[in-house]
Amino acid sequence: MSRTSRILSILVAFALFATTPPSSTRSASPQSTPQSDNSQTDAQTRIRVSSDLVILSVTVKDKFGTLVPDLQKQEFHVFDDSVEQSIDVFTADAFPLSLVVLVDDDLKSDDAAQMVRGLHAIAAGISSSDEARVCRFDLKFYPGDAFTADLNGLVAQLTSAQDASGPSTAGPVPFVTGPSWHAAGVGEPSQAAPTNLGSAPTKALDDAIFSAAQLLHDRGRTRRKAILLISDGINGVRFNHHTYQETLETLIRENISVYSLAVGSASARRKFTRLVNYANDSGGETFYAAKTNAMEKLYSRITEQARHEYTLAYVPRGNDRNSTYHTVRVTTTREALHVKTRLGYYTPPSPNIP
Repeated sequence: MSRTSRILSILVAFALFATTPPSSTRSASPQSTPQSDNSQTDAQTRIRVSSDLVILSVTVKDKFGTLVPDLQKQEFHVFDDSVEQSIDVFTADAFPLSLVVLVDDDLKSDDAAQMVRGLHAIAAGISSSDEARVCRFDLKFYPGDAFTADLNGLVAQLTSAQDASGPSTAGPVPFVTGPSWHAAGVGEPSQAAPTNLGSAPTKALDDAIFSAAQLLHDRGRTRRKAILLISDGINGVRFNHHTYQETLETLIRENISVYSLAVGSASARRKFTRLVNYANDSGGETFYAAKTNAMEKLYSRITEQARHEYTLAYVPRGNDRNSTYHTVRVTTTREALHVKTRLGYYTPPSPNIP
């Protein structure tokens, strides 16, 4: 069977089985309530030319976890620093997706085998208007190839990630500090590589997400920007040059959502805390896949959800001008719905005018 035939088979399979619970995410997406081409073009134009707009990607689900596709502008309320805002741009149309697939390169043997068997299924969630890039990380960040909208090119990147995935066979590796981001201080001692690491985590998760966010920096305001993080959640804090807060600030400034796919047993979910925090704070979501078939279904489900969100944008009015961070809350007039977006955004400090 040719590569194209295999991909078509995957697409057909996921059109039938890509969601959990049974209601299809694809059929329940906002795309099922299409707006006019003029509506989407107008929204994208206004987003592109209005630098003062705060742009929110908003996901709405019912109590069963199914996407709600038919909400209208007047059914949303946006609060900025607790002050209700007037929504200047609204659309439920699918925006093209710029996706970084960030794969943990140092998983346990069983977890790695579970992850790689379904990794090609990511291609099923990528449309012709989307672009994706596959990156890997352990102690270092491996940026992979460029963003591509070509399905064969994406499959090649996924295959490369599959081949590289698995537990380290070299044992504990002394961490060698990379180029410092700050100038060395006077008399600053050189850093010796740690020894006897034993079972200490030797992965730099925070740095990997920070680097993935940098790759999305120039992808354009009218594209959904997302990171699909596939990891067991282990993070060697001392190996990171960037803190959680620094990394999160970068995500929020760039309007990037993190969708975390937690690999491994979910019996001890505390180990996934870092993944959950990145997803919650950036407006994404965390998914758990303890079985291979569940993971394969989730790959397509995640990319569909990332693409099919409501877009709300507004020019802030009446909020706290003295603050560089502003909290955001979005509600809907319909009852029993769960609304998710990023928790806030950053602005540069106001200039001091004499």
